[in-house]
Formats: sequence, structure tokens, C-alpha cells
Amino acid sequence: MALGDGMESSFVLALVMNFQCLNELTMLLVSLCALLIRHLQTRRNYRRRVTLDHCGRARVREVNFLRIVHISDAACIDNTRKDRRSFHKLCALVKTVGMLQTTAYMGVEEMVAIFLHILAHDVKNRIIKRQFMRSGETISRQFSNVLLAILRCHTVLLKQPEPVAETSTDERWKWFKNCLGALDGTHIKINPLQADKPRYRTRKGDIATNVLGVCSQDGQFIFVLLGWEGSAADSRVLRDAIARPHGLRVPKGYYYLYDAGYMNGEGFLTPYRGQRYHLTEWRHGPQPRTPQEFFNMKHSSARNVIERCFGMLKGRWAIVRSKSFYPVKTQCKIITTCCLLHNHIRREMTMDPLEVDDVNMQLGEDDIGGNEMITHVESSNAWTLWRDELAHNMFNTWRNRA
Repeated sequence: MALGDGMESSFVLALVMNFQCLNELTMLLVSLCALLIRHLQTRRNYRRRVTLDHCGRARVREVNFLRIVHISDAACIDNTRKDRRSFHKLCALVKTVGMLQTTAYMGVEEMVAIFLHILAHDVKNRIIKRQFMRSGETISRQFSNVLLAILRCHTVLLKQPEPVAETSTDERWKWFKNCLGALDGTHIKINPLQADKPRYRTRKGDIATNVLGVCSQDGQFIFVLLGWEGSAADSRVLRDAIARPHGLRVPKGYYYLYDAGYMNGEGFLTPYRGQRYHLTEWRHGPQPRTPQEFFNMKHSSARNVIERCFGMLKGRWAIVRSKSFYPVKTQCKIITTCCLLHNHIRREMTMDPLEVDDVNMQLGEDDIGGNEMITHVESSNAWTLWRDELAHNMFNTWRNRA
């Protein structure tokens, strides 16, 4: 009897223990189910929040793009320096020639608008990424893509040189038959390595690069050479431009105008030294009395086109007015791109907003007249005599008309 009672008690105890384990297991399963349900709800809410945030960012980007480009021509010019028509022409050009492609999340028009806005206002990356709701990496990557795309269009955007015709009636240029344009140098501030700063220091103490620019009679860039240190002399930069295999090409019988800081040699016509030259001296002084003075007055009036080109370039693009924090190579590419965009604006816009008056790139393969090219700059008696003859002819023509 005692043995039976003991077995019964053990059986009851086992049942109780099994029941407690089953209860604990049930509670554990209920807890796991609750955690799983909570996790699924959290994930669903996160996806919903991400979708809403993405839609919100997309809306902000669209609003900013419309504000910069599509509100009016005045707003588009203020933000990108181009009107809406020329802006869309540039977008089409970088698509077809520059091979710039739309990405999954950004169109070409937005890339170009961001790029032009940075150049025009020298806006930093952290400002642009907040305006357009883009990451800093995306802004930097697309800036580089647009920069390279515009550089690929240099054969289209660079102006081909055209000589002054015999029948020209332009009051500035009709005196200089067969002249291709004007050239000069300017300094643009850059940010080189600390060890290289002494070489880039100009005589005014700025850290800058010496930029050689060559422009046509209508103020479009024909050739641009960058990378020389600010301490380099203008004549040295010009010699390098002529000596390069794909540098500045000047056919024999044609020439460019430049100032007295250069050498008067074949293909490059300088004014007379020791005579009045600058336009301000003629506005507030007597009329020219000698052939040399009349030549200098007309030379200054025509050559001033390159000064206006540099003035409009720096006035239009704020990124070339102050020291940039891009590497030197990137900054040189940016300056070249600004020159190309300057040409596109002059070519496509009916009126240049910065026009203040009336109205290391390879040139095209076409040579002017098939003439032999000038390969070096040196003074010669023949060129000096030709300049004297030109000055006398100009002075006699002007005096006979008067």
C-alpha cells in the first residue's frame, strides 16, 4: 500500500512539473510572437517613413531646380549665367558631344544647373547639398562629370580664328587687315601645395597662375593656356604656347595684337613704345599728331577686346575671382571650362548680360589659307619696317578723310 502511494505521488509530481514547463514554454512562445509582430510593425513604419522622406527630398529638388532654371530668363541668368534657351542648348551639347548621361536618380539638366550655379557663385559643397538635398559625394562626383563633359566639347566651343577682311567696315579692326585677334595674359588665384607657393607668387604677392588668352574680334576665346606659375613672364608663356605641338598656331602673313610687354616679331604686332597708348590718354588729350601716335590709338582700341574678355570672364564666374580650394590641375580645368562657357554664352545668347560695349586646348584642324605656321617669336628689321609702313598708311588715310 505504501509503495502504491509513493508511485502515485511521483506521478502527480511529474505531471505538475510537466505542466509548469509547458506553461513556461507557452509564455516563451507568446513573447517571441509579440517581439516578431513588433519588429514587423517597426519595419513597416520605417519603410513608410523612408518612402515619405524620399518623396519629400525629391519634391525639394524639383522646387529648387524650377527656382533656378524655369521661373524666368532673369532667374536663370542670375543663377546659371545663361537664359533658358541657351541652358537647354548646353544640356543637349553635353549629352551628344560630351557624352554626359542621366543617372537613375539625377537628370542631365539638374547636373548642369548645379555645376553652373557653383561656377557662377563659388558655392561650397555643403551649401549645394543642402539646397538640392543631395549627398556631398553625389555633388562632387557629378561636378567632375559635367566638368569633363564640357571639356570634351572644346572642339565645338572654341572659336576658329578668322582674319580681318579687306572689306571690313568695323571702326576698330578695319585698319588691321589679316589680323586674327588679340592676346594677353592674366593672373587667376589658385591654391597650390605649400612647397610650390613661391613659384606661383606674382609681383603683387598673390598666389596665382599665369593664364594666356587669345580671343577673336568678337570677344570669343580661340586659345587658352594654363598651368604656368604666376612668377613666369608673359613672353615666356607665349613662347611655350607656340612651341607646343597642339599649341597656338599663327600662319605666316597673319598676326595677333598684343601689348608692349611682348616682343614685336613676325605674327605678333606690338604698339610703339614711348608714345601715348592707353585709351584714357586719348579721351582726355589732344588728337594724334604723328603716325606712331595714331597707330597706338587704333592698336589700343582693337587690342582692348582681350581685356574685355578677361573682365567678363571674371565678372561672370565668381569661382575665378577668388582663391579656390580645388587642386591646381582641377582649377586649371575649371578655368578652361569657364572660357568655353563664355564662348557658348556669346554665341547662343542674343545679348550678353555683361557686355560693356556695343555689340591647353587644341585648335581646329583647318589652317587659314594653308600657310606655313610661325614656330617662334623674334624681332626682325623686316617686321619693324612693315609696322612703320602700316602706321604711315593708317595715318595718311585718317588725315585725308579728316
